[in-house]
Amino acid sequence: MAEETFETFVQRERDRLHAQREALVKQQDELENEIELMDRELAAIDAYEAAKSGKPVKSGRAVATGRTRTRLVSQGRRGSKRDAILKLVQESDGLTRGEILEHMGLKGDKSGEMSVSNALMALTKSKQVSRRDRKYVAA
Repeated sequence: MAEETFETFVQRERDRLHAQREALVKQQDELENEIELMDRELAAIDAYEAAKSGKPVKSGRAVATGRTRTRLVSQGRRGSKRDAILKLVQESDGLTRGEILEHMGLKGDKSGEMSVSNALMALTKSKQVSRRDRKYVAA
């Protein structure tokens, strides 16, 4: 049997790690989908309770972990922060940057705040959101 070279060892390890990472990403996606389904059920329960009591539906519901669903979604692939922000703005009557940071659980996280600012700028440039009365609204 031929002796393994350093290059083949490195390639084998690289392939193993890539496969393991792909499996974890798939598992993460599945968990995020399950969380999304649960959040929809919780929102439906909130809407039912609000309809029965005549009170407005609460928005920005925090899940049991204390993080919002948007925060969980925002940890995914590149560009998903924009998707999460766009969805958050579309589901509201307009939000300030500070309100968006609070909903996403990023208040005080300098890197997260910068990321949200960059995403808001990109969404504004692509005309997916606009500013009205100091709030970001869906275009």
